[in-house]
Formats: sequence, structure tokens, C-alpha cells
Amino acid sequence: MQRQSTFKPLKWHLRCLLIILCPLILISLFSIVFFSSGLSYNQFIFTIKANNSNSQLILPYTIQTQVFSLQAQVGVLLEQLHSESSESKAVAKFSDQILDIAIALDKLADSLSGLQRSNPPPSSNEISNVDEDLSEPEESDLEDGIMNRKVFNSGELLNYTLPQSNRLSGKKHFLGVEAINPSVGQVCAKMGVNIDHFMTYKVYGMCPDDWDIAQKLIISGCDPLPRRRCFSRTPANYSKPLHITTSLWSQPSDVNILWNRYKCKDYSCLVSNETTDRRGFFKCADCFNLSKRGWDSPTNESNSAEFTIDEVLRLKPGEIRIGLDFSPTTGTFAAMMRERNVTIASATLNLGAPFNEVIALRGLLPLYISVGSRLPFFDNTLDIVHSTLFLDGWIGTQLLQFVLFDWNRVLRPKGILWVDRFFCKKDDMKLYLDEFSRLGYRKLLWRIVPKTDKLGNELFFSAVLEKPSRS
Repeated sequence: MQRQSTFKPLKWHLRCLLIILCPLILISLFSIVFFSSGLSYNQFIFTIKANNSNSQLILPYTIQTQVFSLQAQVGVLLEQLHSESSESKAVAKFSDQILDIAIALDKLADSLSGLQRSNPPPSSNEISNVDEDLSEPEESDLEDGIMNRKVFNSGELLNYTLPQSNRLSGKKHFLGVEAINPSVGQVCAKMGVNIDHFMTYKVYGMCPDDWDIAQKLIISGCDPLPRRRCFSRTPANYSKPLHITTSLWSQPSDVNILWNRYKCKDYSCLVSNETTDRRGFFKCADCFNLSKRGWDSPTNESNSAEFTIDEVLRLKPGEIRIGLDFSPTTGTFAAMMRERNVTIASATLNLGAPFNEVIALRGLLPLYISVGSRLPFFDNTLDIVHSTLFLDGWIGTQLLQFVLFDWNRVLRPKGILWVDRFFCKKDDMKLYLDEFSRLGYRKLLWRIVPKTDKLGNELFFSAVLEKPSRS
């Protein structure tokens, strides 16, 4: 009897709530569509001369933000309903009806995204402008705990992040989707001011000289960065690069590098002993001395942690053809491998100096990528992954695991992982060795020696490991 007495009021309250909620949602949607155009907002549109017959549909940003807000609120309501312990049929029916409303809202949001204009390149008689929307988030959004969908103020960034529908609306292209959703790193949302600054520029104009800002964003996790519709700057007096027969070991011309954002303003500064304390970089201090020194010389196993390239290649004669070098480098390892008919992509950032520019000017392939990024290679495709003087005692074990498993992903079965001079404190070495051992790779070469250049409490670890087949 007690269960029946509590059921009737619950059922009555739910019916009343449904009767009130449904008209409110419908009224809200119609109000958004018909009256939001009268609100004050900054439109982010491309203005075109009036005589252009290809008029574009302009939708206020308010429409989408309000729909997103309704979606969020209905989602919270659904979560509360599903968490109820009551087995009442009325609760289940009410939950289904709310779910139908949520699905309708999703479809409306997708339709609004599809209606956003497609912007063709402006011709000689068209004008393109991007205005910034500098309005602040609604205080109610913050108080309600609902993340404001309008994370960024840059109108151009909004243009980029909107789903880009195919030219033929509703038709799927060869990738099997009706629209492309451009990628942008999740952490970018936490760096709104910086990413807005990065995306503030004149469309079809010159890009700002701000690669250093872009790199800080990437290192901080705002990766991938959004694309931009502006022209990258080039050196004013760029000259023809050196021929491939000489470029590997020749110093690049100063005129082929933009020096504006570097402390050094010419190549001699990068290699001079007199500028050691003001070069702007310290990792791989002798990288810009384009020399084979140290790679061809035989090593003493008792005090050297290095293996020679020929020593490693003899382990897999004729099998090592393509690979990756993930190191602070100007491409010397890749150049040595090129001479042995092995193609290597050199992954590095510009750590205070033009690392990527020099790699390219040597006729090698630079890969501009952060340690926090997933490698842009498909599974089981590379013959070798090499890393030197990069992963060391600074890295946490969980990040190391993600890095190692990504390297494992791109290595083919029986491929080689060459860990070159990993170093850390003696007390930490076992911790790191355990992480490498957990990969289950076969040890082809393995060496641990003291690191004697500093306090003497550090060790070098080098290894050549073979990836097993797993099916």
C-alpha cells in the first residue's frame, strides 16, 4: 500500500513536468530562430560586393550557442532520470520522450552547422574580412557549470572549427562522410587568448611572423594547431638550394633562413665557440657542426654507450629502408643513413635555433612534431625508429609508455627500436629499464655505461631491440 501511495504523486509530478517542459523547449527553439537576428552580436562573415549573384546565408552565432545550451541542459536532465532508482513506467516513458527531444536538438544543431556558409576564394573584385567577436562569456554559463561552447573569440577560428560540408549537400564523398570536421587540439580550449591571437590575421594576406607562438602552443598541448588562410613568410633573398651531392655536409646559406625569431642572426653564430652562452639553445649543442664525427669511429664497449650505424645495419642486412629519428637534430643521423640508401624522417622542434630549416636545406625530410603528438604514420610501416639524447631522466613513466607504444605501433614486425644514449640517475635506471623490458622486444644490442661528463651519478643506456610479431 505504501508503494502505491508514493507512486501516484510521482507519476502526477512527472506528467506535469513533461507538460511544462515540452512547450518551453519548443518556444525556446522558435524564439531562437525568429528573434535572435535582432540581438546585438558581432557577425563573422565574408562581405562580398552587392552585385555578386552568389549571395551567402548568414546565421547569427546566437542560434548555435543557444541550441548547444539546450542540448547540455537536456543532457543533464537525462542523466538525472537515468540515475533514478524508481522502476516506474512513467519515469521510463518520460525519459524516452526527453530522449526524443534531445535527438531532435542534435539534428537541428547538425542542420545549423550544415547551413554555415562555404567560403570560396575571393576573386579580384571581392573583399574578404574576418571580424573578431570579443564578447565575454555569459555569467550564467559559468555558474551553471556548463562549458560555454563559444570558447574562442576569433571569428576565423570559429570558421575553421565548424563542420565543412561537402559542396553537394547531403552527399557523402570518397571518405564516407558528408562533412569534414577540422582537427584542433583539446588543450587549445584552455589557451583561448593565445589561440585567438594566433588566429588573428588578414585572410589571403601575409601571415604574422609568429612561428615561436605556434610552437609554444604545440608544446603546451594545443596540437594540432588550426590551419590558417594566409601566406607564410619567406626569406627576402632566398637562393637556390645546394645540389643533393653536396648539400648533406655543406653549411646552408644564411639568406635561406628567416632569423627574426632566433637569438643567432647568422649560421656562424650557431657554431662559434664565442657564442656558446648566447645562441639560444643548449640541447644538441654541436648539432650545427655538420660533421660525421662520432658516427663512424669504432667504440669501446667499456666506456662508450654508442653503437655505429654499420654495426646496427649489419643486424638486418638489406632490410632497413625507411624509418624515423626522434631526436634534437639537424639531420646528421638521417644524412648518414641516406648515404646507406635508407630514408629517415627527422622529428624535432625548433628548440631556439633553425633545426627544421637546416634539415630541409641539407636535402632531408624534417618532421615538425612534439613529443606529445601521435606519430603521423600508419601501423606496422617503419623499419627502424631511432632516438638519441632526447628521452632521458626528465620524462615520467606514463608519458614514456605512451611514446614507446606509439613507436611500437608504427614499427613493422621484426623492425628495430634503437635507443641511443638514454641517460638518467643511477637510482632511476632500473625504473626506466623495466619500462623498455615490458615491451617484450628481443635484445640485439644492450649496453649500460657511466655518464662521466657531470657529477658521476648518472648512467647511459643504449639498446637495439627487435619488435616481435603479435597476431
